[in-house]
Amino acid sequence: MPDGVYASAGVDQSRAGRAVTALVDVLRTIDTGRPSRALLGSGHYANVLRLDGDRGLALSSDGVGSKVIVAEQLGRFDTVGIDCVAMNVNDVICIGAEPIAVLDYIAVEDADPDVLGQIARGLRRGAEDAGVEIPGGELALLPELIRGHPSPRGFDLAGFCVGLVEIGAMVTGERVEAGDAVIGVPSSGVHSNGLTLARRALPELAETPPELGGHSVGETLLEPTVIYVRAVRELLASDVDVRGLAHITGEGFLNLLRLEAEVGFKIDQPLPAPPIFELIASRGRVEPAELYEVFNMGCGFCCVVPWEDAEPAVELLAARHPGSAVIGRATSAAGVVELPRAGLVGHRSTGFALAA
Repeated sequence: MPDGVYASAGVDQSRAGRAVTALVDVLRTIDTGRPSRALLGSGHYANVLRLDGDRGLALSSDGVGSKVIVAEQLGRFDTVGIDCVAMNVNDVICIGAEPIAVLDYIAVEDADPDVLGQIARGLRRGAEDAGVEIPGGELALLPELIRGHPSPRGFDLAGFCVGLVEIGAMVTGERVEAGDAVIGVPSSGVHSNGLTLARRALPELAETPPELGGHSVGETLLEPTVIYVRAVRELLASDVDVRGLAHITGEGFLNLLRLEAEVGFKIDQPLPAPPIFELIASRGRVEPAELYEVFNMGCGFCCVVPWEDAEPAVELLAARHPGSAVIGRATSAAGVVELPRAGLVGHRSTGFALAA
């Protein structure tokens, strides 16, 4: 994955990928003295530990990232809790599990009751939207470690999600076949990935560019991540054969390659990209390949179903998320994501590049 604006802003995705590999290579050698309960390898959206019988415990952890800096600069903290819940439950739903609880970790520079109350209100809204409990968490006061933008507003926010799944009903992507339909579900904007690049391209958060329809840059970047749990749970409960589920976060449509099937994907009818992405591209001089590696580009979640199930699946998903539509299909080009309209071809290890 070539260097670009994101790397110059301090986020080198290629180096980060190697670092994750170094971390996982050690952790997978943990010896507990008994057979492992983990049913999936590293790299999927969540993992599942086998409980007794056919029940599995689904686990995932994620944070809000540098979106907290936008909240600090705007002095608005009531939405990032939604993002924290969303980033976790949207991953757990990808293996067909029902998220049941989220634990939060909040590290602060200053334990301001008003700020924490606002964060809590966002967490509550996210939990209610996802149908999960927040039975506990951790508040860490770390003034030596956390520094705000501006100080003393500094904080970090992360979560951990637990779900339940019948092992026989897990959705791993292994049944995806070439020709299956890929349904895209709209995002609300940037969500919680790529904020470092977005802020580099659009540093004036109070600016109201005409492209944003009267909204400021800060308001637009702070728009919460969409929670897809209820719609996906309804899809799983329907007669539709759900073969793959993908949360489209950092790395964009390359996230489809986290599914276990030996297929590729052609996204030839993408959902409309919100204006914020074109603004980031033009102001930040971000090339299309990097844009599609960093952002969701208007599609926050994908469901893969047999082509004959596409129509009822779209109808069901669109009831909660208007604008859901078939955006492409699985192909026999294993490990390849094609974006014909952008003229790009991508691989998980090297990112997107112009098609030959």
